[in-house]
Amino acid sequence: MSDTAGTPLLRARGLRKEYGKGEGRVRAVDEVDLDVGAGETVAIMGPSGCGKSTLLHLLGGLDRPSRGEVSLNGRRIDDIGEKALARLRRTAVGFVFQSFHLMEELTAVENVELSALLAGRSPRAARRRAEELLEQVGLAGRARFLPSALSGGQRQRVAVARALSNEPLVVLADEPTGNLDSAATLDVLRLFEGLHEAGQTLVIVTHDVRIAATADRMISMRDGVLVDETRLTGGTTGRLGALAGLGD
Repeated sequence: MSDTAGTPLLRARGLRKEYGKGEGRVRAVDEVDLDVGAGETVAIMGPSGCGKSTLLHLLGGLDRPSRGEVSLNGRRIDDIGEKALARLRRTAVGFVFQSFHLMEELTAVENVELSALLAGRSPRAARRRAEELLEQVGLAGRARFLPSALSGGQRQRVAVARALSNEPLVVLADEPTGNLDSAATLDVLRLFEGLHEAGQTLVIVTHDVRIAATADRMISMRDGVLVDETRLTGGTTGRLGALAGLGD
C-alpha cells in the first residue's frame, strides 16, 4: 500500500515470511507491498497474531523474508550480508519494543549511549548525545538511575531515546505502549507526536485505535495481509485530541 510521492524512504514489495514446512507451514506475512515516505508516521494495526510484528522485523532487518524485497533509502536490505545488515540496523534504524529491552545493569544514560558506542562514536560524543536525548524526553534527572528504579513510562522513554541515539532514518515501534498504563501511554505518545513534528519517520505497530489515530496513515492487517488503509487528517491538534481520552 502506498500514499507517498516520489521515491519512498522505506519500501517493501511482494514481502512474504513463512515458518515451518509441509502441512505445518505458516505464512505470517503474505505478499505485502508497502511504501513509507520520509517524515511520515504510519500505524499498522490488527489483532494479535496477524503478522504485524513479523512485518516490522522484516522492515527493520531483524528477520529475513522468505520472498520479496525490502529497501531503505533506495538500498536493498533483504539480500545484503549479515555484517552489513547489522551495521545498517545500528546506524539507520531505531527500534522501540513493548518490553523495553533495556540492559538492567546499566543506567539510563548508559543504555542510551550503548548503541552509539557500538556504531563507532567516541565515548565523549556518545555520552553527550545520550544526555541530550534524555533531556529531550524529560528524564535528565533520571540519567544515573537503573531501569529497576524507573517507572514503565520512564523506561519506555529511555528506550525511545536509545532508538534515536544514532539519528536513524526510521524508527520502528512494536506495541510501544502495550505494557503502560493510560497516563504513561499519553506521555509516550506525546513524545512520538513531537518526533513526527520534527520530521522523524515512524512506523508504529499497535492494536489500539487511539494510538493509530496519531499517525498520518492507518493500515489494517489480518492474516498476514494488508487489508485496508486510511489517511488521517486534522494535523497535530487533531491527533493530540485523539489522545486526550487516554488519560480519562
